[in-house]
Amino acid sequence: MTAAPGTDEIVHEPSEEFVESTNVRAFMQEYDIDDYDELIARTCNEVDGVEQSGIDWFWDELVDYLDIEFDEEYDRVRDDSDGPQFSEWYPGGTINVAHNTLDRYAEGDTREKTACLWEGEPGEVREISFGELHAQANRVANALEERGIETGDTVGLYMPMVPEVIAILYGCFKVGAIAVPIFSGFGVDATATRIADAEPTVLFTGDGFYRRGSEVHLKEAADDAIDAAGHVEHTVVFDRLGRTPDGSGEAPWDDARDETWDEAVANQSPEYDTKELDASQESILLYSSGTTGTPKGIVHTHAGILVQCAKEVHFGFDQQNDDRFFWVSDIGWMMGPWTLIGNHAFGGTVVMYEGAPDHPEPDRFWRMIDDHDVTQFGISPTAIRALRKQGDDWIDGHDLSSLRLLGSTGEPWDPESWNWFYENVGNGETPIINISGGTEICGCFLMPMPIQPLKPCTLGGPGLGMDIDIVNESGESVADENERGYLVARDSCPSMTKSLWSGDDRYLDEYWSTFEDPPLWNHGDWAQKDEDDLWFLHGRADDALNVAGRKVGPAEVEAAVIEHDDANQAAAVGVPDDTTGTAVVAYVVLEDHAEPSDGLREELREQVGAELGKPFKPREVLFVDEFPKTQSGKIIRRAIASVYRGEELGDMDSIENPDALDAVEQAQ
Repeated sequence: MTAAPGTDEIVHEPSEEFVESTNVRAFMQEYDIDDYDELIARTCNEVDGVEQSGIDWFWDELVDYLDIEFDEEYDRVRDDSDGPQFSEWYPGGTINVAHNTLDRYAEGDTREKTACLWEGEPGEVREISFGELHAQANRVANALEERGIETGDTVGLYMPMVPEVIAILYGCFKVGAIAVPIFSGFGVDATATRIADAEPTVLFTGDGFYRRGSEVHLKEAADDAIDAAGHVEHTVVFDRLGRTPDGSGEAPWDDARDETWDEAVANQSPEYDTKELDASQESILLYSSGTTGTPKGIVHTHAGILVQCAKEVHFGFDQQNDDRFFWVSDIGWMMGPWTLIGNHAFGGTVVMYEGAPDHPEPDRFWRMIDDHDVTQFGISPTAIRALRKQGDDWIDGHDLSSLRLLGSTGEPWDPESWNWFYENVGNGETPIINISGGTEICGCFLMPMPIQPLKPCTLGGPGLGMDIDIVNESGESVADENERGYLVARDSCPSMTKSLWSGDDRYLDEYWSTFEDPPLWNHGDWAQKDEDDLWFLHGRADDALNVAGRKVGPAEVEAAVIEHDDANQAAAVGVPDDTTGTAVVAYVVLEDHAEPSDGLREELREQVGAELGKPFKPREVLFVDEFPKTQSGKIIRRAIASVYRGEELGDMDSIENPDALDAVEQAQ
């Protein structure tokens, strides 16, 4: 099966000088690994003549190589006697994420180094050193213990993106509590669902935050969610907008439950002895987005989440001592904790931003990269499509030469937007490390290495230490035949969720029930490896459009639409059809210079037909001004499909622009 249009030519070829400078090349030289193929074989597979499997060897060797500090050494790298579904990693060892990401950098030469460079939407900038963050995290830990929190208890974080959220996360780790980050953009129902499931007795929140120049009042939503869910006995409120009793007093207040940050945390001792914890002790409970069914509580351990995040930032994003790493995310999404843990494991500096990507103007990110000398910049494809629509002029005048690597995740790219990002933001020389994995592993199944040549939209290949394959419906590998199939994991990794918070039954059903002999983790993505051994994703497997018995991913239809000069963004959905079973409907956001017309509609239909084949020509092309999106910039395609089909929308708490749903409903 051929590659998607526009993805068949190598665009980025790293220079030999750049390759030789990378962390991954240094690792290869250390272990006499000659090329990329050998690197993947050595770290991911069984190797002839080698006693340990590549998986066991890599994850064992990685601990010393990356200077991960265990308090007590582990007995062996893993116990998988119950199968890959329930592997125990680093049994016998004790460790704490907070020691590795914070304590050891809060003394000596790194004490004054910037751990977080934060910019608020109104423009204020704060720099927090490792020494300051360490003292603040210790105060959080003492405050938690004062409120009865012990190892294994859950603590909620329904917080704005302010530096204090890092201290809360690490303070939880220090006492052995399980941090439960909740997306700050969620409304009452979604927040209450997560509180009810996790049952935290302590919740950290804020009076609000800024978004597109307006105040978003978070405390009111927190109170309503607590009233609906129960469990929370102590609410600690950070004053971002000046609405707590320390400020104007405008935020609603319950004296029996609520405390200001200053009352609860600021007066605590800055000293705390970080606990030594079992390697398999739960560290963080991350919830899936809940696009279908009840959100899944993903359970991560101290050892697992630490080694995975550190590995990916070090090798995939080539983390160096003076880097400034900026990934557009929220603490409630996987990429928030991933960014913090992965960079702070090496004493790195994280750039954090509070607000909207286009406020007050569409050059907000380009100006921040220039002002703060950002070296790695990660963002979603949809956000880039929206910024591309604003035009190249917004980039002009901003010096982006500090960038060494670009990153993206969350959904498939289209070639035109990938190329725009590469050429205009990366100046045609900065690799795009396009990654894909999930909350379930707080990391990546697929991840390009910076030493690889890249084609538009590719995800490179398997991440180091990840035994990944593409299989057909019978579980047979089709990767080397260049066929599309299901993305699966043939083995576990240290950061793979221990189970689900709700129990083993749902965990096994969700991930391990499709392919049972041998057991394969079914990640639900529709994947393909091309003739040059570069991997691509075509969307969720359950979203694949099965038209007259032939399948195509929605992302491929969208990419074909966007190749037209008049189309900026597209969303393809499948709808019932009496003849073909499923028909394609394409919603399109046009470039500013273009006007909707029946002629343009037909041109777009014909373009898809020419690129993908006549069966996939959209039955309808509908024009809209914008798509419903999450605050992280991803198009909510399920909402678009539901509107077209006249179905119930389900949970829409994460939507950034609810008015867009009305526009979709009225699209013509």
